[in-house]
Amino acid sequence: MNRNDQQAYDRGTSLFSPDGRIYQVEYAREAVKRGAPSVGIRTADGVVLGAQRRTSSSLMEAESIEKIHKLDSYLGAASSGHVADARQLVDDAREESQVNHLRYGEAIGVETLAKTLSDMIQESTQRGGTRPFGASLLIGGMDGEDDDAQPRLFQTDPSGAPHEWKAVAIGSNRGDIQEFLEDEWSSELALSDGVSLAVRALAVPDDEIEAADLSIVTVSAEGYYSVGSDEIDDILSEHVPDADDSE
Repeated sequence: MNRNDQQAYDRGTSLFSPDGRIYQVEYAREAVKRGAPSVGIRTADGVVLGAQRRTSSSLMEAESIEKIHKLDSYLGAASSGHVADARQLVDDAREESQVNHLRYGEAIGVETLAKTLSDMIQESTQRGGTRPFGASLLIGGMDGEDDDAQPRLFQTDPSGAPHEWKAVAIGSNRGDIQEFLEDEWSSELALSDGVSLAVRALAVPDDEIEAADLSIVTVSAEGYYSVGSDEIDDILSEHVPDADDSE
């Protein structure tokens, strides 16, 4: 394939290259890889979602960077990639959650929401005049009701393929963080242990990270809960010694 042929396949999302690739989808995945990292961890009691917030200036308020979003009372999402694309996906997810409440009188399932959202994402890869979403979401929450509720964790991909995970990282330095999660994750993790694991995982590529740079939430039978910066700071001080030296 010469350069002109390759450029032709670059111009549209509805064209396959001779080797079966859609270049615009691959570029969208690269946008996700360049984003600040996010992690999702499934524990015995619920799901932990964590994300790093990167500021472009010391004058920027870190809290204004939204990487973790509440979708419903028992549903949350963490994102990586283009923030604007992620916000649109979050809006779509919230709308689907409310439609399910109005139509069926109950909360939408985690798997159902992940697959519905993935269907929307996939449509952008086969229509002319659009581009793939340059963002990936980790969707975590409780499936079922009351004592039968089970924690579930899914990842959406710019191609429109959803995957269920026990623990997963997206964004920059994914390889190192994922390797750490594979070594440390256990099916017997309690929710508090999951919070600690999420903080330590996000500190893997940067041991000088501060609590203000991290956003952590839990989703369990008790609902959606944001972990305070003091608790995050305590975990960093205990498990990441260099974090104290950076102050």
